[in-house]
Amino acid sequence: MDKRQFLKSSGVLVTGSFLSRFANPDTAQRSAKPRTNWAGNLTYHTDNLFEPATLAELQQIVKDHPSIRPLGTRHSFNALADSTQAQVALSNFKDITIDEKAHTVTVGAGIRYGDLAPVIDAKGFAIHNLASLPHISVAGAIATGTHGSGLHNKNLSSSVAAIEFVDANGDLHTLSRADGDKFNGAVVNLGLLGVMTRVTLDLEPSFQIAQTVYTDIPFAELGHHFDAIFGAGYSVSIFTDWQHARGTELWLKRLVTADHPLDTPELFYNATLATKNLHPIPALDPVNCTPQMNVPGPWYERLPHFRMNFTPSSGEELQTEYFVPRAQGYQVIRAVETLHDKITPHLLTTELRTIAADNLWLSMAYQQDSLAIHFTWKLQWPEVQKILPLIEAKLAPFNPRPHWAKLSTLKADHFRKVYPKLDDFKALVQQYDPKGKFRNEFISAELYS
Repeated sequence: MDKRQFLKSSGVLVTGSFLSRFANPDTAQRSAKPRTNWAGNLTYHTDNLFEPATLAELQQIVKDHPSIRPLGTRHSFNALADSTQAQVALSNFKDITIDEKAHTVTVGAGIRYGDLAPVIDAKGFAIHNLASLPHISVAGAIATGTHGSGLHNKNLSSSVAAIEFVDANGDLHTLSRADGDKFNGAVVNLGLLGVMTRVTLDLEPSFQIAQTVYTDIPFAELGHHFDAIFGAGYSVSIFTDWQHARGTELWLKRLVTADHPLDTPELFYNATLATKNLHPIPALDPVNCTPQMNVPGPWYERLPHFRMNFTPSSGEELQTEYFVPRAQGYQVIRAVETLHDKITPHLLTTELRTIAADNLWLSMAYQQDSLAIHFTWKLQWPEVQKILPLIEAKLAPFNPRPHWAKLSTLKADHFRKVYPKLDDFKALVQQYDPKGKFRNEFISAELYS
């Protein structure tokens, strides 16, 4: 895939004037071959990738480059982390420091949730929630507002107590909850304040989860019992192919305590209890999925859908996700369902999840209890690119907020409408990066055009 093809697939076309503005510095460390994101739908425009071993090295790299983007575990499906000049990855920043008195853990930006979880669990602690993939980095997930699920669970960024980052001048800063609303603006930052080096997270006591799967839940049940269904577990996901007015699977992840044994009926809102382990895509082998069949286990081995020691799929897929008000969730589902014959031929699965509201300025759940509608598409961008505007038109009355790291066709005028603190965020960015060192063409089109 050449550069123009890639940018078309990401919903952005970079002009020749932009591509020619930057020259590759002689000091850059070159990758041996073209680098892609995890899904393979995106080829990065630069082969200059820096992986500093120390904070001082990172600060010097940032100082030396007029344009640079932080790169996490490459799970973004759009051009959010792309650069025509240089990228920096903190894969060597993997320290973990637990403060048992304060119930916090401070981690290097290169730590993945799947690596962190067993360490804190061994000390009797947990994080309040996890995403469906444990393979993502803590810093990358936080910067993009990535989430788990649960009627009363906020996204992963809500557990952040402090962040440390290097700004455009190479200076080191720390912001915490003591900084008030400024901190709320800095957590979900899209890599625009600088390069996050360390993150401090709240901890809570470790807990056990059992995962039970049901099949074929009628959408009509959501019309009558929406909150009851999504509130029936610590975390609940409904998967659908948009056919036959039903969810193909319902994944119910429930807390296990000694004084509250779990009741597992054969029918759950007219969905049928599964008799074997399942994959979210019914045709696939569930071997890489986390244990089901109501077997209790540690929080970090049940809250994700996929095991840390397995690659969840080949990665040959595209992803789109939209947040809408939870109170209108059923109407949204029915609106999207009208497109079922256009969606299904190009779909691997759709996941429906709820996320509680938070106060982080660029969080997709900012001051809004939300339903997230997540589409995992076949790697068929020309077809998907035509479907997204149709979906977005159905969602328009509900003011959708797309996931920052996934594919959509919505642009800056829409983001100004759905993020009331967007101008405040831009003013905050100006304090730490007045010349736009951490911007790229994609960010300029999404936020600044």
